[in-house]
Amino acid sequence: MAGASFKLDLSGLRGMVGSAIAHVQARQALMEQIGEQLVSSTQQRFEDSEGPDGEKWQPSYRAQAEGGQTLVDTARLKNSIGYEASPNLVTVGTSVAYAATHQFGAEIRAKSAPKLKFKVGGRWAQKDAVTILARPFIGISKQDIEDTRESVQTWLAAGFGVRLGHSR
Repeated sequence: MAGASFKLDLSGLRGMVGSAIAHVQARQALMEQIGEQLVSSTQQRFEDSEGPDGEKWQPSYRAQAEGGQTLVDTARLKNSIGYEASPNLVTVGTSVAYAATHQFGAEIRAKSAPKLKFKVGGRWAQKDAVTILARPFIGISKQDIEDTRESVQTWLAAGFGVRLGHSR
């Protein structure tokens, strides 16, 4: 027979696809990597005094009076940020009781005394109520989305034996 012929050897495809499927099913390491990235970026927000949207936090009275940094007096909240990962989900958060007050803002009133009494800048103050402004620290930034996308792409490519070169 005259003409052209074409021969395609797919014998290695089954093994490569099988390995890729096994890699995709073992997602725990990927989710842990994403969790660590998100914890790191959340902690960096405390250093930068800004929310996930890039908006700067209004400085707290304490930080202004003492020359400190907003939400970083003892660093307890910042250092409490952690994650839980499963093969299908990553959750980033904190178990510190007052975290929601700073994330969403709140008005605090005295419960068992006629006034709130607290020390700011070495001086005592008394107030009926104090408004704590929202200073969001938990959330996903544009950079978090990009970093996660890059991690997933690199991880998926590794399942097929491919190395990606990402540029930054």
